[in-house]
Amino acid sequence: MTPGPESTTSAAAGGPTAEVDWSEPKPDVIPRPTFFPAAMAFGLTFSAWGLVSSPVVLGVGLVMVAVSLAGWIGEMRHEP
Repeated sequence: MTPGPESTTSAAAGGPTAEVDWSEPKPDVIPRPTFFPAAMAFGLTFSAWGLVSSPVVLGVGLVMVAVSLAGWIGEMRHEP
């Protein structure tokens, strides 16, 4: 059975050609892992939970948000 007109190559069908222009990704060095984004998420969760439950939980959440934000910004300022 011979191939019909529906079986075309990807280049003929408008797909990628054999000449792909690849380049190196811009950030050669990725930043080191940190726990501050996760701490920020926990702080925001505790703050929202504290709004409906008690001022103590709200305070803990706000302190967590403030500490994690300060640490996260401090790490970003000292990146190479």
